[in-house]
Order: sequence, then structure tokens, then C-alpha cells
Amino acid sequence: MNIADLEMERNELDASPERFANVSPHRRPSHEIERIITASSTSTSSSISSARRQERIMSRTSTQGDLERHPTVLSRIHTARSQHTATVGRQRSMSTKTRDTRRPLPEMGLGKPYPPPLPSRDEYVVEFEGPDDPLHAQNWPMKKKIFTAVILGYTTLVSSFTSSIFSTATTTIAAQYHVSTEVGLLGLSLYVLGFAFGPVFWAPLSELQGRRLPLVISMFGFSIFQVAVAAGKDLQTILLCRFWGGMFGAAPLAIVAAVFSDMFDNKSRGLAITVFSMTVFTGPLLAPFIGGFIVESHLGWRWTEWLVAIMGFFAFFLDFFFLEETYPPVILISKASELRRRTRNWGIHAKQEEIEIDFRELITKNFSRPMRILFTEPIILLLSIYMSFIYGLLYLFLTAYPIVFQQIHRMTPGIGGLPYFGMVTGQLLAGIYIALTQPSYNRKLAANNGVPIPEWRLPPVIIGGISFAGGLFWFGWSGYRADIHWIVPTLSGILTGFGLLAIFLQSLNYIVDAYLMFAASAIAGNTFLRSLAGAGFPMFSQYMFKALHVNWAGTLLGCVATVLIPIPVCFYFYGEKLRRKSAFAPTKPEELPIHDEDDTAAGVEKRGEDAV
Repeated sequence: MNIADLEMERNELDASPERFANVSPHRRPSHEIERIITASSTSTSSSISSARRQERIMSRTSTQGDLERHPTVLSRIHTARSQHTATVGRQRSMSTKTRDTRRPLPEMGLGKPYPPPLPSRDEYVVEFEGPDDPLHAQNWPMKKKIFTAVILGYTTLVSSFTSSIFSTATTTIAAQYHVSTEVGLLGLSLYVLGFAFGPVFWAPLSELQGRRLPLVISMFGFSIFQVAVAAGKDLQTILLCRFWGGMFGAAPLAIVAAVFSDMFDNKSRGLAITVFSMTVFTGPLLAPFIGGFIVESHLGWRWTEWLVAIMGFFAFFLDFFFLEETYPPVILISKASELRRRTRNWGIHAKQEEIEIDFRELITKNFSRPMRILFTEPIILLLSIYMSFIYGLLYLFLTAYPIVFQQIHRMTPGIGGLPYFGMVTGQLLAGIYIALTQPSYNRKLAANNGVPIPEWRLPPVIIGGISFAGGLFWFGWSGYRADIHWIVPTLSGILTGFGLLAIFLQSLNYIVDAYLMFAASAIAGNTFLRSLAGAGFPMFSQYMFKALHVNWAGTLLGCVATVLIPIPVCFYFYGEKLRRKSAFAPTKPEELPIHDEDDTAAGVEKRGEDAV
């Protein structure tokens, strides 16, 4: 067991309700508490008398004990401590090492002696006032939450929309630059490949610097590279800028779901992530018919990129001026900064500011975390394989639908993009279905004292898997002949669209619920694998449909989808056992007893010595 695991175990014990089970019955109930007097408030002036200081400390001890019994505070304490434990730089602070341990300690200067040690560091650490602190994003007014969700939904839609609008121009670009159609498709695949590598950088950055900064930077870079694609003079520039556009455009895919987990509690998070998931999947399906009409018009294919550049700059404008920080540790940094400025007490700080960033540790710990979660957590790995297949087929449809509706049914590119609305309709039905199941989920949540069980998210995934497989068989055996009316394969999109969103949406909710404190990194690892599939599937799709024809290609894909259905079924029954063995999921091991605080700490240290 490594040091981080030991520290996470200790954090779970510190935040455990049992720790506070023996508090005095004379204390006020937590719902009567209006505020908690923090340590920083006892340190703002050296002129406070000793008696007054002692009175304030006693008041703080009483109210803080009451607040720590509050379930919302317990959850936030546990999450914050666990986040801090596994953040880059924490390992060094635990071992009292710094980057400069080999160099002699510098002198204070002017002959000054080294100052005496400061009081306990925790006395100067700022915290939230309690479960109702308005600074915490979960306590924002609902109008503000909805406005933020709309901004982020639009930002995500722009990124996903851009991924597929280029598919309508691949044939024109191939003819213009005298290359094969497969080379022209690289503009689509390279953008989605950027989706694979971008989150590995953006997600850990959001856990270090907050959510807002990566989103603002990424949307600006995204928009610049779309301008470069639109104005590119040669194919190399176009393809390279498409890749970098995908790298920057990947930030919303990795961060927005984590922002929703910052803002919304267990009761409303599912509905919020529904909006995010629909923007991820409806964007690629709305773009083909718009891009088709643009390519057919006098504007030409370059206006497909000018359009998304304009959309990107508008998203950057919204994010820069209206998006506020939602990540709790970074919000506390702002609070600590204001307190330092107004009280002139330089010791006041947030826990996140204790982090000592080292580039080597940055790479090996934080930026490698998405990959470690992906390949060491069975839940993430298997769900990512399932979602990768689903996501790959989303982009495979960008080449399969033109084969069926443009080559077999002889539609123009613009008209041939309209059958995608069958899948969009299926996704809307899936969103409505998930929304209708939310009251039942909330009842189970209330019956379980507000503690969510991630496996409650999985039944729609199972239903969606059956629907998705059925839609693939329907599409394959109704779209391979011109004498079958075009509406028949179009209607198959209702089943595939329903299954696609139900699988992705509830799998994403399951990941967020199971890995709440590391949601961004878990989603980044998932995004990496599924984006590789999204980049690769279009490259072989035309060869597959040419060799197997539409009917047998659809049958092959439907069989693979059927084989993958048992994955969520297994997690529904055995997911909790797997999470208890996880180093990242916030689930306390069953075998971990709760004793007195001192005995518990001693036991953790003893196990640490044995592990070493």
C-alpha cells in the first residue's frame, strides 16, 4: 500500500460519521448553525486579547463539531481531502521534501535568525462556511446554474459539431488536392484523434487550476485553429490544424461533466449530465446536412470551417465573460486571497495552495492519472471499451449513411444528411426516458439517506444496449437495397439513437458517481480510448461496407453490440465489490473498522510501516 493510499484511507476515517458519534448531547443540532468561525478569523489581528481569543476558539470548536456531523459537510470534507491527497505535489509535502533538498538552506539575510515555527498549518487553512455557503457552486441560485449549463452545453456542442462537419467536404478536398478519399477522411479522423490526447492534458489541469481556465484557453485555441483550417493553402496545413483543433476542442468533453458534478448534487446531477451527453452526440449528427448544403452552395467547403470558427469565438466570449469557477479547492484559493489582502495576515491560505508543483511529478502523477485509472480500474476499462465501440459507430455512421442514402438512394449531400434526424429523434427519446426515471432514482436516494449507489444508473444502459444492437440489424437489412423505401433505414436510427445516448449518458453518470472526486481524470481516460475508436472507425468503414455490403456489415456490427451487452449487467451485480477494491473510487472498505481517532491513526501508521 503506497503513501497516497494510506492517506486516502486516513481521510475516509477522518470524514466518517462514526468518528463524531460520541459528541455531547448538549450541542446544538446542525440545522441551527448559521456560521462556522474558521481558524483564519482567530488570526487576523495581533491585538486581540487572550481571553477573547480563547472564547472564539471555544466557539469555533463547538460549531465546527456540529458542522462536521452534517452529511453534506462530511461528503465535502472527504472529497476535498482525497482530492488533495492525490494531487501533484502532495507526495512531496508528506515526506517534507522539496525540489531543492540537495542545495544548502539559504540564509534569511541581514543576519536575521530563522523565525520560530508557525502554529498548526490547519489553523490558517480557509474552509467553506458550511453546507449552505453561497461560495460553493452547489449553493448557487438555480438560474445561475442553468445559465452556466447552457453556456457549457453550447461550448460542447460547438466542439462536437466541428468534428463531423468536415466529413461533408472530404470528397471535395480529395478532388481539389488530388488525393484519395481515405486521405481526405484524415481531416475527420485527426480531429477525433485530438479528442483522444487532449483530455489527458486538460482534465488534470482542471484539477490543478480549476475548470474555468482550461475551458477559456481551449476555446480560444480551438477557434484560432479553425481559422487556420479555413484559410489553409495546402493539405498538410489543413490536416495538422484539424488535429490541433481537436486537441483544444477536447477540453469541454473532459471537463464539462466534472463542472456539472461541481454544481449539481446527487438528485439533479443526472439531468444535468443528460444535457452534456446530448450535446456530445447530437452535434456530430446535426453537422452533416448543414455542411452538405454549404458544400453544394457557392460558398464552398471552406465555409464549413469559417462557420465553426465564428461559433468557437462566440463560445470563447461566453466562457471568458460569464463562466465562473466551480471547482471548490480553487474557489477557496480566491477566498484565501481576499482574506490575506484585507486582513494582511499572510498565513491564511487554501489547501490547494500548499501544492508544490514539480514537472516530473506533474507528468508521472497527475497527467498519467487518466491512463492509470483507465488501465487499472476494471470498471473504467470495460465501460470504456463498450463506449468506444458506441462512439466509433457514431463516426462510422458518417460514412455509412452516405453509402446508403447518397449512393444507393441517390440523394444529394444536403438531403442525404437529413436521415440523421432519425438518430437525433432516438436521442431525444432517450433523454426524455432518463428524465422520467429521475423521480424513481430520487426516491431510492432519499430512502438511502441521500447516499447514491452508482449501480442504480445501469438499468437504462442495459435497455439501451438491446435497443442499439436491434437498430444495427434493422439498418443493415433495410438499407442495402434501393427498392426498400428510404424511410425504413431512417427509422432504424430511432433505435440506434436511443441506445447510443442511453448507454453513453448513464455510463457517464455511473463513472461520475463512482469516481466523483476524480471525475475529470476518469472521464479523460474514457475519452482517450473512445476517441481512438472514433478516429479509427471511419478509416476502415468504406472498405468494410464494400467487402461485406451494407447488410452483412450491419449484421457484424450488431453481433459485436450484442456481445457487449453483458458488461453493464455484470457491473450491476458486482460493481460495488470492484469499487471497494479501487484506489480511486470513494468507497470505504468493508473490513476497515472504526475505532478511536488516535487508535485509528496509529493503526494506519502501523500498516504504513509494514507496507514500507
